[in-house]
Amino acid sequence: MNITKEQIDELNAVVTVAVTKDDYQDKVDKILKDYRKQANIPGFRKGQVPMGLIKKQYGKAVLVDEVNKLIQDNLNKYLTEEKLDVLGNPLPKQQDGFDWDKEEFDFKFELGLAPNFEVPLKTKKAITHYHIVADKKTVNEQIERIQKQYGKLLSKTEVSKKDELTGTFKNEEEEIENKTTLEISMLKSKKAIESLVGKKVGDIVTLKTKGLFKEDNFLTSVLGISADKAKKLNIEVSFAIEEINEREPANLDQELFDKLFGADAIKSEKELKERIKEDSEKQFIQQSDQKLLNDVTEYFIENTKFDLPSGFLTKWIQVTGENPLTEEQASEEYEKSEKGLRYQLIEGKVIKDNDVQIQFDELKEFAKGFIKSQMAQYGQLNPAEEELDNIAARVMSNQDEVKRLSEQLMSQKLLALYKEKANLKTKELTYENFVKEVYG
Repeated sequence: MNITKEQIDELNAVVTVAVTKDDYQDKVDKILKDYRKQANIPGFRKGQVPMGLIKKQYGKAVLVDEVNKLIQDNLNKYLTEEKLDVLGNPLPKQQDGFDWDKEEFDFKFELGLAPNFEVPLKTKKAITHYHIVADKKTVNEQIERIQKQYGKLLSKTEVSKKDELTGTFKNEEEEIENKTTLEISMLKSKKAIESLVGKKVGDIVTLKTKGLFKEDNFLTSVLGISADKAKKLNIEVSFAIEEINEREPANLDQELFDKLFGADAIKSEKELKERIKEDSEKQFIQQSDQKLLNDVTEYFIENTKFDLPSGFLTKWIQVTGENPLTEEQASEEYEKSEKGLRYQLIEGKVIKDNDVQIQFDELKEFAKGFIKSQMAQYGQLNPAEEELDNIAARVMSNQDEVKRLSEQLMSQKLLALYKEKANLKTKELTYENFVKEVYG
């Protein structure tokens, strides 16, 4: 078997696979002999069917099957040995007048080749790396939430602006009937607040859903409806008041500190504020890092210039999906996927050039860390090492989980690389200002 490559241009090539009779005949003969041993054809004893009849009945199909296997195996081997970085898969070229009755065959395949390019990590333009700090306002708001969460409920007879109400929302036409608890402070509508203040248990108040709450997602939870429905909802609902409570904030004392962090871990309000500030800023790091990763990705996509074999890739998309596409449909699909493909190539180049690797042991440790954090959410703060190893082993036996964890770990490694080598400028700001600047 002989394989040759014709370079069309930098991004396209045609490979010709020349197959001779010597390449396939022994395998074809062996399979046909096995067929003869098993063949049940009327008029002949089992194993005694003439080979000519076997060849006539099965010869062409066996030949085609074996030649295709030979081509696939040898073409893949050739691409590996020649270190050809191909995009998609080789596409067979249409050959008019192809004749399977010949003894020698030439098969041609189109290749789309990956472009050559460089990705300098020291970016020309400095990319902002946000350092989000917890200011006094953030810390104090968190303390207020804690005090309310651990405070006492005091039953009241009449609604005031600082109360929380338990009751049932109803609207028969929209099939809404949902019991919920809400705080007056959640309401945005002044008219709604005025209509509730002064009411007593047993009173029923009519409220308009549009503009009722400060946050849109509140409407979803208090009415027990989908987010899509809540977006369009503009109706009147009745609210029957069943309980009126005022939440008395918990004292900032040792009893509360111990409930939050364990015995004597925190001993003063000052230490509490320092701990909340520290914990908040740890949580902010994840958002800051994700923003940095997104920004570096976008920078590389916008500033790393290279051509792609778009004609080949469009054709590949057209013929390799579950359902064949028209040329127009394939072009649309290519346009949608081009940006993602560009970043896959850029990321692959960064990983290769900087020798970023994932070892099995570090992936296992990463999985254990993920498992440990999941267990902590359910109150299991100190799982035994043996238990973590057993769970990690089960997780690592699932290829989908291994792929997902590998992608997450690789993102962390790339992030560390960018922090070390990219041109970054640090910007310190509060979480509130971070949200305004980044999300508008």
